[in-house]
Amino acid sequence: MSFKQWFMKQRKNKDDESALFVAPGIDQPPVVNEQAVQKFRQQKRRQPSIDEFVGGILARNNTILSQAITLVESSLPRHYELAQQLIERCLPYSGNSIRVGITGIPGVGKSTFIESLGTMLTSQGHRLAVLAIDPSSTRSKGSILGDKTRMESLSADANAFIRPSPSAGSLGGVARKTRETIILCEAAGFDTVFIETVGVGQSEVSVHSMVDFFLLLMLAGAGDELQGIKRGIMEMADLIAITKADGANISRSKLAQAEFQNALHLFPMPESGWVPKVVTCSALNKVGIDEIWREMVAYADFTRKNGYFVSRRNRQAKYWMHETINEALKNKFYADRLIHEQVRELEKEVVANRLSPFAAAQLLLDRYFSLK
Repeated sequence: MSFKQWFMKQRKNKDDESALFVAPGIDQPPVVNEQAVQKFRQQKRRQPSIDEFVGGILARNNTILSQAITLVESSLPRHYELAQQLIERCLPYSGNSIRVGITGIPGVGKSTFIESLGTMLTSQGHRLAVLAIDPSSTRSKGSILGDKTRMESLSADANAFIRPSPSAGSLGGVARKTRETIILCEAAGFDTVFIETVGVGQSEVSVHSMVDFFLLLMLAGAGDELQGIKRGIMEMADLIAITKADGANISRSKLAQAEFQNALHLFPMPESGWVPKVVTCSALNKVGIDEIWREMVAYADFTRKNGYFVSRRNRQAKYWMHETINEALKNKFYADRLIHEQVRELEKEVVANRLSPFAAAQLLLDRYFSLK
């Protein structure tokens, strides 16, 4: 039966012909291809295999590298095991970069400085990874690198990779994940790694334990006490750079340079044998930036020749082995359900001054190991 015959039959069967009678239209095909949608969802859910991770990292695929770092940062036990396998596979391809720690109080211009130095390096053919350790991220879930809009040019650079701080866990855990991220970045062919942190606390010690060169950024016109920089942090510095040395601030920067250089003379000679200098720079005007890079390269050459470069990295590797053990034991201890309950009870005893903190800790440790 043709469409016309069917249509006339339908009209004939009507008791009353009506102008409202409309012939049925043709069903439209679905707008979305369901098979394509299902395939996309499966691909999105599917995690790359270890071989795919390693292959992508060695091929310098930043998307795969980001996924691998996310795996390293995950707190899931199954992800931890995979992450360790991945790191072991990438380890033979790591170690070929210069690792630089960069610190200074908020407002010193770290982001502007990193972008200025970073874009200079990438223009010279270097590949730069910028990482962060932010202890405040464990409380506020923020990050000192935050979004990448603070380094617009660098974040759009094909030879640069920017990764904000992990935002969960203790400072030790965050630092360990950053240390593992360095290995992945080096395997991905980044020959320079910057690790940014705030210059006000324990995070500097963690950064110092994973870098080759430690750069301290300072402001002119304020003493180190006013800037919140501790003497210990100044002693760790291999170079101090007075930032924002431009315009009317140039003379103050020169004065600060002389003052800090005099202060460094009071510190004992570093184990490396390297004598730290104080320089001035303007990241805004790109003045003095190349001198800072030359100092970094000179330091690496100097310490490689006297053997300190390798010995320091060896000590750092042992340090992070012990730190990883400490972190794992602590996590297992507090994750134990029975211990978790007893901790609360003993906390009450300690607060009520019926038990010393040391005795309470020993009780908990004895009970924990008796359960094993």
